[in-house]
Amino acid sequence: MLTLASKLKKEDGGKTGRASGASDSTHRVSIRDRLLTKEVAELEANLPSTCKASFPDEDKLHHFQLAVSPDEGYYQSGRFQFEIDVPEAYNMVPPKVRCLTRIWHPNITENGEICLSLLREHSIDGTGWAPTRTLKDVVWGLNSLFTDLLNFDDPLNIDAAEHHLRDKEQQR
Repeated sequence: MLTLASKLKKEDGGKTGRASGASDSTHRVSIRDRLLTKEVAELEANLPSTCKASFPDEDKLHHFQLAVSPDEGYYQSGRFQFEIDVPEAYNMVPPKVRCLTRIWHPNITENGEICLSLLREHSIDGTGWAPTRTLKDVVWGLNSLFTDLLNFDDPLNIDAAEHHLRDKEQQR
């Protein structure tokens, strides 16, 4: 699956045999892509059972989709698609994540914008993005939006939060 990883191995193995006059510019691989080869392998080994990652182009590990199918809570049995784009400045800046599935959720707008503190580049509460975070943290965070991180107190979609709270009180 990791085509880029095999390319990196070939390049690393071929460095010693290169002629001294050969240009390195055609053989450079970005720091982001080097990090992603390791992180994607770790992610695939530690993916929550409710998530499935798919890579439309195996040579572009910086763009992929994530399907989350919660097995408990309000969204049980649903299937929600997310698009994840990892910018060139990764891991100094967080990945860009958008929900492709239209959903009525307190932390996701109808346009797919997501309120998840670890996706914030600058966070007041100190739980925002840090270079020590990985794609695994992002995936587990997105998965948790449907269970323990469902936030009604500081919602991005206020109408959805009020609707959920109103329905919850009616069920009592």
